[in-house]
Amino acid sequence: MMQQPKIDITLAAIAYKTAKRGVMNSVFCANVTVERGVENDIFGRPGKRQVTVMSKEQWQIACQQINSDLNWLARRANLLVSGYQFSASDVGKVIQVGDDLQLVITGETDPCKKMELAYSGLEHALTPNWRGGVTCKVKRPGLIQQDDIVTITTL
Repeated sequence: MMQQPKIDITLAAIAYKTAKRGVMNSVFCANVTVERGVENDIFGRPGKRQVTVMSKEQWQIACQQINSDLNWLARRANLLVSGYQFSASDVGKVIQVGDDLQLVITGETDPCKKMELAYSGLEHALTPNWRGGVTCKVKRPGLIQQDDIVTITTL
């Protein structure tokens, strides 16, 4: 039996917003806590939507569908991972970023009308196959930075 090749998943980017409907701030590193989510993010309070994570590959599929090369910040997610595509079977799994941070996947990030305002057709392009990403709650805090190794495992 052939062994499956190991898939490398990495943290491609980090962002947060300090105000509702505010500008997304892209950063190289961030402290993520149980109390605040991604530091300084207005929506980082404890709960099911504390941190949002999106797949770079799924974002690219959505952009291809609308024939536009949009910056990932238009999605308004906190973390962008490369090398993985999310699905319904991921709910309950743990995303580990770097040595410390652990996030529990709580559900799908449903695309909203803000996506349509960002670009015509984007909300529809993000809707199928969990392209909009996942919502998470912080299980274990940690300092993260771009290019950290990401692992996704069951509890």
